[in-house]
Amino acid sequence: MPGAQPNARTRLVDAAIESFAAKGFHGTTTRDIASAAGMSPAAVYVHHKSKEDLLYLISKEGHERTLRLVEEGVASSADPVEQLRAVMRAFAAHHARGHTGARIVNYELAALNEEHLAEIREYRRAIEQRMRDVVTAGVAADVFATSNPRMTALALLSLGIDVARWYRDEGDWAPEDIADHYCELALRMVGAAQ
Repeated sequence: MPGAQPNARTRLVDAAIESFAAKGFHGTTTRDIASAAGMSPAAVYVHHKSKEDLLYLISKEGHERTLRLVEEGVASSADPVEQLRAVMRAFAAHHARGHTGARIVNYELAALNEEHLAEIREYRRAIEQRMRDVVTAGVAADVFATSNPRMTALALLSLGIDVARWYRDEGDWAPEDIADHYCELALRMVGAAQ
């Protein structure tokens, strides 16, 4: 419904993202999160076990969304060149559009407890494997030239993830501009004809 207020859980997640982005996980208190959400500090614990639980939820949702977009890019074509274009376009644009959340998802991992970190690492391994599969398929089809598909896949993912570190909405480029340029860079990295 237009103009509806977000529910308490959504407000807390949004407030946690903004607070973690501004002060880092360890510099943020539950009071900071509650205040940013327009709620009492006790409200955080009504919806989440801890500040770490909020971070885990943000990280899990972010990694699930990223894995889906990578899988959609891979499924978009049987051609490794087109797969790489689709994956890099979606990946770079996603990290630009959601740069604040993506910084939290990718750069606050050390604050997760062991169980949560193990789960997030599984998502990250799956994302890496999908990218590696694309690069390996391109090498096998003789359309990519790289001596190390695994390292190349990691470099491609790092390129996209790093957008969240430097991108700001008021900058010179729209997410689509970045996505287009990163596709060009990705294809050059794998030695594909453009």
